[in-house]
Amino acid sequence: MIVLVVILTIALSPLALYTREQEHRCANAAGSRSLTYTVKEGDTLYDIAGNHRIELSELMKANNLTGSLILPGDTLVLPSEKTTPVSLSRGIIPGGISEEELILLARLIHAEARGESFLGQVAVGAVIMNRLASPHFPKTITKVIYQRSSQVYQFSPVADGSINLEPDEKAVQAALRALNGEDPTGGALFFYNPDLSRDSWIRSLPVITRIGNHVFATCV
Repeated sequence: MIVLVVILTIALSPLALYTREQEHRCANAAGSRSLTYTVKEGDTLYDIAGNHRIELSELMKANNLTGSLILPGDTLVLPSEKTTPVSLSRGIIPGGISEEELILLARLIHAEARGESFLGQVAVGAVIMNRLASPHFPKTITKVIYQRSSQVYQFSPVADGSINLEPDEKAVQAALRALNGEDPTGGALFFYNPDLSRDSWIRSLPVITRIGNHVFATCV
């Protein structure tokens, strides 16, 4: 009888351990309420975090990521979504501006001015905001950035695809500054690199200022 009890105890011990482990896992899952997301073609961490109202840093931490590289088919753990006003990298998005527009503006800044100073990047973002406020341009950030004139895009990164590059933290911060009204250009509606641009029309515009490699101008 004693031998039988010992045998049963030994046989049941793994099951008991497994049951406790499963209960522990279920408890953790219920407490965290985490979801998962399968990465699709064209996704970036910034997009995923923004679409699910999650801080980028929290998304990276939840998935033990040290860089921004993700591949289609990857499964990401999504921390609990936030219902409070969204902040990205210690900056508040102004009312009426979506997270998608913030990231799009950061992408344009990164593509147009990633070699420029922070002030130079804010200046590029400010041009977009100045156009948004002007009666001569479209009324959303997305439409301003993707605007075409005579079938030619207003901004070369849209035409060459570099608009799709993932922006870095510096570009996101510059976008936030521009969205919150910072304008080192003094109201510019155009910018160009005089060492690269051969467009005689844009060179004829009144120059307001120069920041880094870019000249900032306004309408005649």
